[in-house]
Amino acid sequence: MNSELKLNSFEEIRKIFDVFPKSCEKSESLAKSRDEELTKPSGSLGKLEELVFWLSKWQGRYPVTISRPRVSVFAGNHGVSRQGVSAFPQEVTAQMLMNFQNGGACVNQLCKQQDAELRVYEMGITKPTQDFTEKPAMTEQDCVNAICYGMTTVEPGVDLLCVGEMGIANTTSGSAMAYALFGGNAIDWTGPGSGVVGDAFENKVRVVNEGVEKHKENFIVDGKVDGLKVLQHLGGFELCAIVGAIIAGRMANVPVIIDGFATTVACSILYSYDETYIDHCLISHLSTEPGHIRLLDIIDKEPLLNMNMRLGEASGAVLALGILRSAINCHNGMATFSEAMVSNKN
Repeated sequence: MNSELKLNSFEEIRKIFDVFPKSCEKSESLAKSRDEELTKPSGSLGKLEELVFWLSKWQGRYPVTISRPRVSVFAGNHGVSRQGVSAFPQEVTAQMLMNFQNGGACVNQLCKQQDAELRVYEMGITKPTQDFTEKPAMTEQDCVNAICYGMTTVEPGVDLLCVGEMGIANTTSGSAMAYALFGGNAIDWTGPGSGVVGDAFENKVRVVNEGVEKHKENFIVDGKVDGLKVLQHLGGFELCAIVGAIIAGRMANVPVIIDGFATTVACSILYSYDETYIDHCLISHLSTEPGHIRLLDIIDKEPLLNMNMRLGEASGAVLALGILRSAINCHNGMATFSEAMVSNKN
């Protein structure tokens, strides 16, 4: 995990939040004005229209286009996997990385269909995070380094970013982070992940609860739970990198499509500081992980799709990319009433 960007503390990352650019109201207004002239009743394309408006204001340009979408999958391993929280062994992460490289994964097929550039980032999988039932998952500097790495992956020219993850035990990490951030009980946030059931599932709930209970006093900064502290103590390198990519997307006017439960938890780290910090993010789909719908209700985000999926690896995000392309093609390609010589409403 080498990075040319060097920050040394959470405080330096929080300062970036203070200079987040706002959306471009002019571009959004231009999109809305053209939409009113297209050969259809106003509002008849529903969410397709809303997606164009959203893209316009966060790309900060009009007409809106998607010419270089990037699909970024971040892979990392979690020390907490030693607690038996996954149906698969930790070596599956490295094996799946090879599968990505060989073009054999689900996301490879979806990216081909969408002509999207797939990048897979290996986040030190031979050196997992610490088992968070025993000690913090990372040091502050390691967490900061992983965030910085994620920030460097949003390169000039990328105009839409889909983020996903791969990592055995990262739903355990995500469940613990959501519990620490938003309260409730461990059972509220814990799901089957890769397929744990029965006693194995009960063990996973126990691990999530123990992790939060062990570190909860360390989450508090200035009297409230601090998202970056939660990320440090319970997160993973790949989840840190996703946070960094979302930050970089905001800074570079690149809208971000979030995949499933674990990536939404990473996104909610920013939400925990200010709800507007994730306005440039779109939730692609509703995961079957039970904590996902609860989390989306808290952060007030509506998923674009509900396909009963829980694979990860940005699969839902790339499906959503296809819908965004359809929205843009309709908006940019449809004739106006005057162009088509069709009578408009009175």
